[in-house]
Amino acid sequence: MKQIVFATNNKNKLREIREIMSDLYEVLSLDDIGCHEEIVEDAETIEGNAKIKADFVTNKYHVDCFADDTGLEVEALNGAPGVYSARYAGEHCSYQDNVNKMLNAMRGKTNRKAAFRTVIALNLGGKSYTFEGRCDGQIIESQRGTDGFGYDPIFMPDGFNQTFAEMSHEEKNAISHRGRATKKLIAFLKDLG
Repeated sequence: MKQIVFATNNKNKLREIREIMSDLYEVLSLDDIGCHEEIVEDAETIEGNAKIKADFVTNKYHVDCFADDTGLEVEALNGAPGVYSARYAGEHCSYQDNVNKMLNAMRGKTNRKAAFRTVIALNLGGKSYTFEGRCDGQIIESQRGTDGFGYDPIFMPDGFNQTFAEMSHEEKNAISHRGRATKKLIAFLKDLG
């Protein structure tokens, strides 16, 4: 089976991507290739951060690689936290810290519209490509569910009455921003043969 590196240290993201891509590629982690450096994500956009990670790994380890970056964009907060979603509550915050800050920021707001956006940057055979996935929904008023990670307990996708944290992995992967971006990546890789 062909191998490709997913430039992440996030075990939850790695598990999701491996589940989605298991028929096509063996997905290696940064740990699998011995990459233990911290890759500084200092771009102003989600696309920029994904590209920084993919380029770092490809240039240093000479491997085909993809990286993603995801942001939660909340309409009532003018698109925040966006590119800062992972560190919304501070540099070394937990998922729960971010959720708490979001619930506080949304208190009393009637417009609860939000969207998760994932961009995957792929470096393959000396060329670069990007794929985007989006999932629209809303921020609910209190946490529900125990599965998932990040903002999953407070994000309910449009057309559903469950949060991402209440869904099975299969249900979430079928409709999520990361799932949609990954499906575009897989379709592209399948077309290449």
